Amino acid sequence: MRILLIGSGAREHALALGLHHDPAVKALHAAPGNPGIAKIATCHPEATQVDDAQVMLELAKQVEADLVVIGPEVPLVSGVADVLREAGFLVFGPSKAAAQIEGSKAFAKDVMAAAGVRTARAESIQPDQNQAAVDAALDRFGPHYVVKDDGLAGGKGVVVTDDREVARDHARSVLDAGNPVLLESFLDGPEVSLFCLVDGETVVPLLPAQDHKRAYENDEGPNTGGMGAYAPLPWLPEDATQRIVDEICVPVAKEMVKRGTPYSGLLYAGLAWGADGPAVVEFNCRFGDPETQAVLALLKTPLGGVLRAVAEGRLDELPPLEWSEGYALTVVLAAEGYPQDPVTGAEIYGADCEGVLHAGTSVRDGQLLSAGGRVLNVIGVGESLADARARAYEIMHTISLVGSFYRSDIAAKAEQGEISISGK
Repeated sequence: MRILLIGSGAREHALALGLHHDPAVKALHAAPGNPGIAKIATCHPEATQVDDAQVMLELAKQVEADLVVIGPEVPLVSGVADVLREAGFLVFGPSKAAAQIEGSKAFAKDVMAAAGVRTARAESIQPDQNQAAVDAALDRFGPHYVVKDDGLAGGKGVVVTDDREVARDHARSVLDAGNPVLLESFLDGPEVSLFCLVDGETVVPLLPAQDHKRAYENDEGPNTGGMGAYAPLPWLPEDATQRIVDEICVPVAKEMVKRGTPYSGLLYAGLAWGADGPAVVEFNCRFGDPETQAVLALLKTPLGGVLRAVAEGRLDELPPLEWSEGYALTVVLAAEGYPQDPVTGAEIYGADCEGVLHAGTSVRDGQLLSAGGRVLNVIGVGESLADARARAYEIMHTISLVGSFYRSDIAAKAEQGEISISGK
C-alpha cells in the first residue's frame, strides 16, 4: 500500500510512525512533512499548499497513492477530500460538507440539537452587529464567559474567562476580523477527548484522552493548541466510553447520514463530564493534537489497515482494535512567546532520540531550528501513568532550545488521584 499523508505537525509525525510500522505500507509520502517525518517517509517540502486540491491531486497521482490520509482541518474544510475522491482516490477524511462539524460551530450546534445531544447553550453574533448587541448577549451569559471564534482557529480561538471585559474584547476582535462569534454557557466538569472512527452510522472509539489547553502550570494563562495530553484516563469509569459513543457520537453520525452528508473519517469529540454526564464542548473533523500522539503510541492494530477500512466504507468489518497495556503521555515544548508571539529560528539540541515528535521545526545547514509555536512533542510510555510521566520528562530534560518552555504538570492531577467525575 502506497500512502500520501497530508500535513506537517506532530500529529502527522505520530500518524507517519504508525503507518511506517504497518507491514502493509510499502511506501509512505508526506506533503509537506517535517524534518522528523523525513526520517521515515519521502517528504515533498514544496507541497506546502495543503488546502489547494489541485496541488494535492497532482501529488497523489505522482506518487500513485493507494490511500490519502488528510491530517489537518484546513484542507478538509476546504474540500480537498472531495476532489481526490472524485478523481478515484481512497481518502481518509470527511467531505467538505461533513467537515463543517468543525468548520462551523453554529453548524455543529444545529446538528447536535437535531440529534438530541447535550451541549452548552449558545448564541451567535454576526460581524454586522454592533457593540450594543455584543453587550446585550454578554448580559445573557456569565459569570463564566466562553467566547468562540466561529471558524477555524487552530485551537486558539476560544477565551474562557470570568472577566467580562476580556470576553468583550475577544468578541470584538473576532467580529472585527469578519468572523461570527459564538457565546456559550460554561460546562463544568473534567474534560475528555474521545476520537471515533466513523463510517456512515458505524462508530468505533479509540482510547479516551485528556488535553491540557492552558499555556502554563496549574491551567493558567491563555488557551493554546494544546500543551500536553495523556491516555487512557484512570479516573474514567469503564462504561464511560460506551456512554459517549451511544449518547453523542452515534446520534451525530446518524444525523449526518440523515442530512445527506455521511461522515467518513475521524470524529473528535471534546467533552466536559458534569453532574448529568458527558456534554459536547466541540467537535473536530480530524485527529486532535496533541491527544493523537498519546493515543496512537498505544495502538497495536496496524494503522494503515484501519484507516483504509474507513476509506473503503467497511469499518463494520474491522476486527476489534488491539491496544498495549499501560499509559502514554505527550508533553509539548513551546517556543519563547507562544502562543501570542512565538520566537522562531532558534537552534535545537538533543532532539535526535526516540520519543521525540516534530511539530514546528526546520533544518538549515544541517542544524535543527524552531519554526513554529509548538516546536516538539515528547512521548513517554509506561506500565503506569507515573512511569509514562517520568519517561516523558526524562526525555524532555535532554532537549535544549533557548527561551522555550513546557508544562511540568501534564497528567499530574490524574496521577495523584485528584480527578473524579459524577454523573447519572
